[in-house]
Amino acid sequence: MLYVDTSVFVTAFTTEAGSYRMQDWRAAQNIEELTTSEWTIAEFSSALSAKLRTKQIEIFHRNSALVLFAHMTRSSVKILQITGTHFHSAAQLADQYALGIRAGDALHLAVAIDHNATLCTLDKKLAEGGKAMGARTRLL
Repeated sequence: MLYVDTSVFVTAFTTEAGSYRMQDWRAAQNIEELTTSEWTIAEFSSALSAKLRTKQIEIFHRNSALVLFAHMTRSSVKILQITGTHFHSAAQLADQYALGIRAGDALHLAVAIDHNATLCTLDKKLAEGGKAMGARTRLL
């Protein structure tokens, strides 16, 4: 099982360095193995809003990406539920201050660990920090 974090989806659904590579990677995966969490849905919307505010994308591009992402999360990617236990696990991961894992990334990592999934990310610090904590990670 592969847990895909927000960085991969934002890159795949917007125009930035690595977009085509992430689109190709996603298309090459067995859709039955792809998972993410409810947190990714909120974080994806936030990232696109930030891109719009900073004029990295136009409103029509944001709207199109949101529609395509919503379709994908309803049809081909399993959405994992987040529980209170995940937040407590994320806090324990974030407590490892030397690793520099931020709260949102720790939540992704906690969900991936709980579901015995490999965390796929574009975030080098998250991939390395996760490995240091014994998680399976894949830096794309």
